[in-house]
Amino acid sequence: MSDSSPPLSRADAFRVLYQAVYPDLLRFVQRRTDTDLAEDMVADACLVLWRRFAEAPENHDDARAWAFGITRNIMLNAHRGEQRRQALGIRLTDTVTELYSSSHEDLVSSRVDLSRAWHLLSEVHQEALGLAVFEDLSAPHAAVVLGISPVAFRLRLSRARRALRLLLDHLPHPTGVHAASPERTATP
Repeated sequence: MSDSSPPLSRADAFRVLYQAVYPDLLRFVQRRTDTDLAEDMVADACLVLWRRFAEAPENHDDARAWAFGITRNIMLNAHRGEQRRQALGIRLTDTVTELYSSSHEDLVSSRVDLSRAWHLLSEVHQEALGLAVFEDLSAPHAAVVLGISPVAFRLRLSRARRALRLLLDHLPHPTGVHAASPERTATP
């Protein structure tokens, strides 16, 4: 007995796969990461699935496994990105420690303030400061890394420094830790 129904269009075939795997992919991601990020990660995975749909296996179970593999790669990439951001924040606080030759209490306070401010900065600002401070790249070289003009990078770096300065000046100080004096607060 042959199936007399016409073959599905690419969009219809994708829709069938999407409806079959989306709930499973969502649970898969929720079990492995922050549930607030799960829907975004699955949406990113579905975008990759759509773009690479020509590579999808025809067998339903194989296509399902393929979708899980892509979703897993999205999660791994997100995890690596988060680790890089955290490492950059740690290097930032280590750099500040090297700049000071003051009391332990002032160092602790400065590191806490800088760490809190760093995590409140946007990724764009963190990236600009990181390229200038940690990677010691000139504006033209950092601009190449980001794919923007040197003038745009200088503007981005200026805004990042200003944002960090504002955060450092306006963060409430944690209880039990004294604030570092303004002359000791370094801004990259």
